[in-house]
Amino acid sequence: MKLKTLDRLSFVSSKFSHRVSLFYMSEVVQESKIGGMFRALRYRNYRLFFIGQGISLIGTWMQQIALSWLVYRLTDSVFLLGAVTFSSQIPSFLLGPFAGVIADKFNRRKVLVTTQALSMVQASTLAALVLTETIEIWQVLSLSVLLGTINAFDMATRQAFVVQMVDQREDLSNAIALNSSMFNMARLVGPSIAGLLIAAVGEGMCILINALSYIAVISSLLLMRLEPFERVKTEHKVWQSLQEGFKYAFSFPPIRTLIIIVGLISLFGMPFSVFLPVFARDILHGGANTLGFLMGASGVGALSGALFLAQRKSVVGLGRVIIFTMSLFGMALIAFSFSKLLVLSLLLMLFTGFGMIVTMASCNTLLQTLVDDDKRGRVMSMYATAFMGMAPIGSMLASSVAETIGVTYTLAGCGFLCAISVIPFALRLPRLRQMVQPIYMRLGILPEIATGLQNASTLTAPPEER
Repeated sequence: MKLKTLDRLSFVSSKFSHRVSLFYMSEVVQESKIGGMFRALRYRNYRLFFIGQGISLIGTWMQQIALSWLVYRLTDSVFLLGAVTFSSQIPSFLLGPFAGVIADKFNRRKVLVTTQALSMVQASTLAALVLTETIEIWQVLSLSVLLGTINAFDMATRQAFVVQMVDQREDLSNAIALNSSMFNMARLVGPSIAGLLIAAVGEGMCILINALSYIAVISSLLLMRLEPFERVKTEHKVWQSLQEGFKYAFSFPPIRTLIIIVGLISLFGMPFSVFLPVFARDILHGGANTLGFLMGASGVGALSGALFLAQRKSVVGLGRVIIFTMSLFGMALIAFSFSKLLVLSLLLMLFTGFGMIVTMASCNTLLQTLVDDDKRGRVMSMYATAFMGMAPIGSMLASSVAETIGVTYTLAGCGFLCAISVIPFALRLPRLRQMVQPIYMRLGILPEIATGLQNASTLTAPPEER
């Protein structure tokens, strides 16, 4: 009898121990996954950048919402909404390649401190004009051009600067994904706060908060501990450096294809943000808070997409992801354009934000992984030019068309063009994958990549694997 009792106790004890072990192992695995998702934050310089830039971006999104609402309130013109966006982004198209040369030749931290300080001056001037109620549309356009010029140099340099904050190359993709998470967390928080503040105290306070937020990012840059900057001596002049960068990027199909994808989604897809004030006020019959909710919903989707990318351990398979998310983005825009219900519109904004940011961040990750360090600034300036430079052209075209056929059909057309523009990329994936395979094997970014490339017959295009 005692033996039977002991056997039972032993059985129960072993079962309990087994369950405890399984529970402990699952906790360790879960903790490992979470740690892996945020692994780039172990680097001090990147943590500083993440915090400072995150605070600043909340202010940036607040200003963007406030400015859009201000322009539409003052003018009731969809065309002028597009014109303001055009004026703030076209400098990136014109100056982006030159900004890349600057990013490769000069101390990137000093360039960023300068651009952030100038952005603070721009925001302070705009806030003063709005708060004193002396703002006019020509002033908005002029200050937007100034900000766009500053951003042309800031964006290219910031993209190239990421690699200096992360010591191990295998954590670079995680840092880029966390950048997207930070950007979209701000996109969630900023518009939501802005919508409430605009309704309570007006647009000027949002812009003033943005001006003050630049203190955070400037402080974070100054507190970083970086290796002493050594300027690379080269006999190439600016024009020769530009030619070298263009030849490097556009003679290699995978890099060229990624830049084209970014340009197409910016040209056809980014105009949706220009139309949001119109949808918020005239179609959904809401106010500034409705605009904030729409932007916030898009931010939630984008944040989810960025976290999805952050938890990935490898860049392998991103090509397939790009095909899916770019198609999702286009279809969500089509559906949103015909929605008359706020709840449905918010849901569709989630898918829009997810599709847009995953596509953009995936292209960024692949480019950063493939490009040579000495040409990183120039290639990333081309990415920035495609991202920020094509958007103003698309905004002006879409705004002009919307004046004739309305925002509903214009946005639906934009979504359709986004969805079909990924087809050529999908057809070329196998060939692009073959071109990228030797680079991955040479870099050894992740040990499993070479095997993965050989075994994954359905693997999304090569560009993605960089």
